[in-house]
Amino acid sequence: MQIRKIHHVAYRCRDARETVEWYGRHLGMKFVLAIAEDRVPSTHEPDPYMHVFLDAGQGNVLAFFELPKAPPMSRDANTPDWVQHIAFEVGSVEELEATRARLEAAGIAVVGITDHAIFKSIYFFDPNGHRVELAANTATPEMMQRLDEVKWEMLDEWSRTKRAPKHAAWMHEREFEAAAE
Repeated sequence: MQIRKIHHVAYRCRDARETVEWYGRHLGMKFVLAIAEDRVPSTHEPDPYMHVFLDAGQGNVLAFFELPKAPPMSRDANTPDWVQHIAFEVGSVEELEATRARLEAAGIAVVGITDHAIFKSIYFFDPNGHRVELAANTATPEMMQRLDEVKWEMLDEWSRTKRAPKHAAWMHEREFEAAAE
């Protein structure tokens, strides 16, 4: 078997309509499908839900479940807010900058533009508390080759030591040097 692509990624939402409208207004995602049931098809549990699907571009689908009978949504208290997120690629740094300005004008707090050397990104939260990242690629083929050449060494070192290997420290060195000046 070989995976062809991600069929969809699903998250929980507080309000399906609010979520569909927010992603449409702020990220241009089209509402493509809604499924609602009184029972969960896989487990047959009685648990009504609304399952909405949004077009995230290039065959990618972002989906949400509204679960009105479930306890209120919360995050894993042991996982920092910045860890769990979904990242979408945009076409250019200019598009990223324009989107940041639009989001901020709409009252959405945005972190970044953060320079990751191989891409630049911004971060913000959707109305459900899910962290969203928009990223514009900036990598050269040489940069990607350098990273590819050390990925297994980095993983092996991390597995042994649980300390950040320095094989790719070049990616953020200039950022930390600028902050120190």
